[in-house]
Amino acid sequence: MNEKNAEQLNRYLEKPNGKNFSGLPAEDRIAAVLANELKNLSPNNRPDEKFTNNLQKRLIKNFRSGTNDLKKGKNMNTNWKIVFSFSVTAGLVVLVAVGLVGLGVFSDNNKTGNIKTTLPQFASCQALTSQLKDNYQKGGSFLEDLSFGLAGQKSVSSPTASPVSESNATDYSQTNVQVTGVDEADTVKTDGQYIYTISGQNIKIALAYPVAEAKLVSTIAIKDGTPTEIFIDGENLLVFGSRYENIIMEEGATSWRPIKSAAASVMMPEFYGQNLTFVEIYNLSNPSQPELKRQVEFEGTYGSSRKIGKYVYFVVNSWPDYRVFQEEDANAATPPSDPVPLYRDRNGKELTKADTGFTTLVGCTDVSYILPIASNQYVSVIGLPIDDYNKDITKEVILGSSENIYASLENIYLANTTWQAYEAGILDKIIGRYPEEKTAVYKFSLDKDKIKYEGQAEVPGTILNQFSMDESNDYFRIATTIGHVSQGDSDSTNNIYILDKDLTQTGSLEGIAPGEKFYSTRFMGDRAYLVTFKKVDPFFTVDLSDPAKPKILGQLKIPGYSDYLHPYDDNHIIGVGKDTEEAEEGNFAWYQGLKMAIFDVTDVANPVELFKTVIGDRGTDSPALSDHKAFLFSREKNLLVIPVTLMELTAGQKAGASLPANTYGSYTFQGSYVYDLTLENGFVLKGRVTHYADDEIFKKSGYYFSGDDLSIFRNLYINSSLYSISNDKIQINNLADLVEQGKIDLN
Repeated sequence: MNEKNAEQLNRYLEKPNGKNFSGLPAEDRIAAVLANELKNLSPNNRPDEKFTNNLQKRLIKNFRSGTNDLKKGKNMNTNWKIVFSFSVTAGLVVLVAVGLVGLGVFSDNNKTGNIKTTLPQFASCQALTSQLKDNYQKGGSFLEDLSFGLAGQKSVSSPTASPVSESNATDYSQTNVQVTGVDEADTVKTDGQYIYTISGQNIKIALAYPVAEAKLVSTIAIKDGTPTEIFIDGENLLVFGSRYENIIMEEGATSWRPIKSAAASVMMPEFYGQNLTFVEIYNLSNPSQPELKRQVEFEGTYGSSRKIGKYVYFVVNSWPDYRVFQEEDANAATPPSDPVPLYRDRNGKELTKADTGFTTLVGCTDVSYILPIASNQYVSVIGLPIDDYNKDITKEVILGSSENIYASLENIYLANTTWQAYEAGILDKIIGRYPEEKTAVYKFSLDKDKIKYEGQAEVPGTILNQFSMDESNDYFRIATTIGHVSQGDSDSTNNIYILDKDLTQTGSLEGIAPGEKFYSTRFMGDRAYLVTFKKVDPFFTVDLSDPAKPKILGQLKIPGYSDYLHPYDDNHIIGVGKDTEEAEEGNFAWYQGLKMAIFDVTDVANPVELFKTVIGDRGTDSPALSDHKAFLFSREKNLLVIPVTLMELTAGQKAGASLPANTYGSYTFQGSYVYDLTLENGFVLKGRVTHYADDEIFKKSGYYFSGDDLSIFRNLYINSSLYSISNDKIQINNLADLVEQGKIDLN
């Protein structure tokens, strides 16, 4: 820290927000700033005296440590991690010290802190409204936005999908899920006799087996909404979707929201629009006439979901209505309307504009938060049974937002990626350091209609997706990347952290593949398989048998990378990703065609790429790279099927002079690639299936082709037939020779 920067820091400490503390020593100024800024919080949300005193002591301790390190010329990035940072935008200067383990807010270096307690809740509607109003007026969150996801796995990850209902067929594929017994919603489902698929704004129900009787039997038209995902369980179909609703209020109405008293009123516009997430459950005892049995709508947007047994758990993100903050009595002891998310359970009831049917999802004092209060929106974790149309819903509402969902049979983990919302603190600016990204983990236990908070922890870095997390034998494992990768020098590292059932860290493996980032992760019992990438694909095998000492057993460096890893068996892994070619200049590689490989990890110290195949040239893509539900695999049938959008270089291009590695091919095909896959012969292409009658659309595509209603996005099998699904039709082909057996028109 040079003299100019030191003076800049000192000036801020002298007069934070106009307060003059220039007459105090530096350490006392820290305490004064802390006390002054904490006064700005409302009494209901102000930390208690023990919290404040502990924070002050740690700040001063780390200030002294940092000052000594500076005098000795030590690297502040490693020896003085963060003394404090400021988030002025929300009207609060939050001083963040290293090592707030006991407070459960921040972690000490790479160790996690845990809290074994219930989450705090707001004391009143006034406290909640005041907090949200302050956030709204200041333009965002206090320190960081929360990004929740659900996580966990009690059993070992398995390629076997969750069970579905019995049917006439004895052998049929199911949704490719991460955890056995935990079903994942998808756009297509089958029970072995019928196929249920989303097509535009409709749900199509088709009799699929036996093949000779295949036909469309019914269509569920979603009124004023768009379906997104579905579950099927026995005779019940659950549909998730979204709709935007304009509420037309009666003349003289004061608000569309529930009003606590007639005396509390403000002028409101005649129209109010809101985003709704809907859940509709249909009884399918007669598939040709589905009967709507339950219709629940939630204020906000749908995140994702899981089904465990008969219970469906899902996440909804919602934002407070800003009109609440404009009401004259918003800061009164009893605000005129609650700022909490709304919902309505109308069971098909037609509503008039005089009766919107909405009620509050929870009371204000049921809304939980995690210190420091760090969001201006809600995340609702909701559960309801798929087969009990009148059962009350289960819900947990927290200030935050959600990204990924990953659930076990017993637990849910909310994975919260944290960062500073708007700008680095003044100290970070002075020394040119940026705030570190971290992932906070919040654990909830599941028991049908009960969701219980169990504790929290924090690890450095960010996760890639749901496959970055796992639970096995009461240990939670999480893979993160710290830093960022660029074509030049990169400061990234990759890590695995292991936490026990109380979310106390028991072990870690840090510094994996410096300068690269995770492209895929798969946990399988006592092992983890990792793929990082920048120029080549290091495939790592990791031993997790000792939770205190995870260690790398072996690695394989090959061209390309895998976006998705899928178990073939205990000793072989399928990888799906891209082939690559190193750039002639620069520290990076150009991706090429779609690549699939089988890795043999029988000798974990020396993994081997047993087989590989490359489809097409640069630009070739598949939804399976980013959505594991598009990946169809059966070891028993030696079957692997993925949808592919193919780009190929012309024969002339390949025969001519060498092309730059970044040359794209031209679109030539869209459909399913069907492989016979064995450990003896590897990937043997059986053939391709497409819904297009000719290639005219590809000739017209030019540089862009985003697909249309004939583009295949899912495949499944029932007995000896392959069913490929697009928005317009279901095509049936014989699995043995891919001879077409029939079609079902979905129009």
